[in-house]
Amino acid sequence: MVFSSLVFLCVFFPLQMLLYSLARSIEAKNTVLILFSLVFYAWGEPFYVLLLLGMTFADWLISQLIYRYRGTKKSKGFLVLGCVVNLGLLSFFKYGSFLCANLQQWTGFPESVPQIALPIGISFYTFQLLSYLVDVYRQQVPAQKYFRRLFLYVSLFHQCIAGPIVRYQDVSEEILSRKLAEEDLRNGINRFASGLAKKVLLANVCGKLASLTILDGLTIHQAENLAALEKTPALLLWLGAIAYMLQIYLDFSAYSDMAIGMGLMVGFHYKENFFYPYLSRSVTDFWRRWHISLSSFFRDYLYIPLGGNRKGTARTIFNLFLVWLLTGMWHGAGWNFILWGLYYFLFLVIEKFLLPGLQRLPCVLAHLYTLLVVFFGWILFYFEDFSQAFLVVKGFFCLNGNAFTSFESTNMVLNYCFFLLVAVIACTPLPRLLYHRICSSTQGGAVVLGTLLEWLLPVAALALSASFLVGDAYNPFLYLQF
Repeated sequence: MVFSSLVFLCVFFPLQMLLYSLARSIEAKNTVLILFSLVFYAWGEPFYVLLLLGMTFADWLISQLIYRYRGTKKSKGFLVLGCVVNLGLLSFFKYGSFLCANLQQWTGFPESVPQIALPIGISFYTFQLLSYLVDVYRQQVPAQKYFRRLFLYVSLFHQCIAGPIVRYQDVSEEILSRKLAEEDLRNGINRFASGLAKKVLLANVCGKLASLTILDGLTIHQAENLAALEKTPALLLWLGAIAYMLQIYLDFSAYSDMAIGMGLMVGFHYKENFFYPYLSRSVTDFWRRWHISLSSFFRDYLYIPLGGNRKGTARTIFNLFLVWLLTGMWHGAGWNFILWGLYYFLFLVIEKFLLPGLQRLPCVLAHLYTLLVVFFGWILFYFEDFSQAFLVVKGFFCLNGNAFTSFESTNMVLNYCFFLLVAVIACTPLPRLLYHRICSSTQGGAVVLGTLLEWLLPVAALALSASFLVGDAYNPFLYLQF
């Protein structure tokens, strides 16, 4: 089940909010959230609920031991045990088939590659459990005595399957005691509605456009795939790649918007996960704005403990290499993801050590440089087959013998140019700034307009999104695979 489905919008979420509002005590409210979270997760993968329960129970027991022996070597030993359990299970489910396939290719063993299904959201809730264990070890939070409260933190359907990665210390008090303010409820509804509209009205259309252009005519046969890509006009390739660049931001940030909004509706305050990353002026700045919860996790739980940039240039470069190797691997079991992570490692090293003056480029040039780096990075991310990625990059510059344009590709660009302009504007703070300016105005008719916008815009966004979902089978969520 995903947030942008009619079952979720029309049945699951309204029923959850109704029963939550009827529950009197905080424990009763938490029980409602746990039960609905179990149903939500089990909707697509009932068996892997047991994995989620088992990992949480194991970490709950380990955290009690870490806290009991805090300040001793035993505490560190139990932390290591928890890391081995969590990372071992993540590695088995996420990388088992990938490792076996590569081993078979290199050595001929094993004879058959096992197909291990990837549990939805395992990367996200594993990192949440790891951050909890480390924070207990660092004595930043006490071990949670009650399993059900820790399980609520891990399984809460707002962020369990696709983030943001929420740290226990950020919500530990709200698990025990929270009050729903009218402003939080209103802001939560607005945030959810805007996120849903961003997903359904913008991200899904961008996804369709990317599929119709980059993947147009591709089949399961490698030779035919390459032949189709070679013939694709350059303009169509640029259009599809730009559409995908917009899709992946709009899709993932929309999911974070909806998660943050639903959290506000029940008294949880999750941190922001995106801050207009396509406005960045450097690759370093981009990763301060993109998937903030993941970047900060690697910074606080890997990069800084390894020494960060405090132990000389060589050690800093090694630390960055390890962080970005693992960042690539976190996103998927494929060589393209590993190369994608190392691609960013290369540019971060260049910015930090070789060409620090890049930070002082004129604003327009800095934005252009960053967008180009990110744009070609998404090509690596998109194609698991390097030969296809290489052909696309060559095709951008008509180096495959392909034409720059065609009658069909020109028509497609003209048909989608206005939509793409709207999608680009949605990647900036302009819509939010305009909305807040109108709603906060105190002058005459603007007050009436602001009040109408504040109350009617979320309703209109929900209604329009729902109408688009009726009969539309194309409703992917990209980060479910991670």
